[in-house]
Amino acid sequence: MFSFAVVLFTVLSTLGHHAFCAAVRDIKPLVIWHGLGDSHSSPGMLQFQSEVKKMHPGIFVHSIYIEEDLKADQRAGFYGNVNDQIALVASQLASVPELSRGFDAIGFSQGGQFLRAYTERYNDPPIHNLVTFGAQHMGISDLPLCSAFDLICQIARRAARSGVYGEWAQQNLIQAQYYRDPDQLPLYLTANHFLTDINNEYAPPTDERNATYAENLASLQHLVLVLFKEDTTVVPKESAWFGSEAPPDSGLKDQSSSLQAVLDSNGMPFVSGNKPVQQNRTMIPMQMQPLYIEDWIGLRTLDERGGLTFATCPGQHMQLTGCWEDLVGKWIGGEYL
Repeated sequence: MFSFAVVLFTVLSTLGHHAFCAAVRDIKPLVIWHGLGDSHSSPGMLQFQSEVKKMHPGIFVHSIYIEEDLKADQRAGFYGNVNDQIALVASQLASVPELSRGFDAIGFSQGGQFLRAYTERYNDPPIHNLVTFGAQHMGISDLPLCSAFDLICQIARRAARSGVYGEWAQQNLIQAQYYRDPDQLPLYLTANHFLTDINNEYAPPTDERNATYAENLASLQHLVLVLFKEDTTVVPKESAWFGSEAPPDSGLKDQSSSLQAVLDSNGMPFVSGNKPVQQNRTMIPMQMQPLYIEDWIGLRTLDERGGLTFATCPGQHMQLTGCWEDLVGKWIGGEYL
């Protein structure tokens, strides 16, 4: 009787263990890419991972790194070649066994457009749901301010401002590689080799676009674009929603009512620009961007099948308090289909 009980207990325990493991394996893992000035295992990133694991017990979380050393990883957010970094990350993700069936992903600030670049260029293993917080999908038209004690940021900012479209800046300064000045779009199109590529923008007369990028982005189950309402770090903040400032010769300066109608039709509030010098510059929303209208990157396909969500967080850039929980609860930690 005792031996039977032991055997029964052993069998049930084994079955329970396998059931538990199966349940864990059915939860999609999470990949996160930190933002500018942060590192893969900073106290804030570790705390975020801990909170996600409490919300989704059993979830596997991988934090992307360019360098394993925390200070070197932080510096890599300012200095380096973005295209090389994304290739390195693609190799890194492919080497993690827990990610082999695909994963959900969260990109903080510039980590958002970098994860989108991974999706378009590689996507192996594939991303299922992608959530970007305050990303610069349509670039920035001003460089973020630095704190008084952040010497790495200050040096990078001064170097970028002195020649943002120069060859050295475009190869070595991260922010320069997604700098999109509406007053210098022809120069941007010829000098930039990162943002122009992942947005499938090319200088005339080139009209060939990478169809794989559109196919890969449209393969996402869902893309969630999060904008911070009071963001003054990302200029313009609407870049998080694929919005951009209209160039001076666009003819859109007096079309705010038309823009409002486009946004209203999608349940989106009209958000004015936040560039300090040109407060009233007209914003071009996603639905009026050529990359959306002509579906250069699969964004329109994704939107038309209901795979695109616009969300907002109150407060300044990357102030996540009170807004991340619902988004992570809804879009992260689901089971494989």
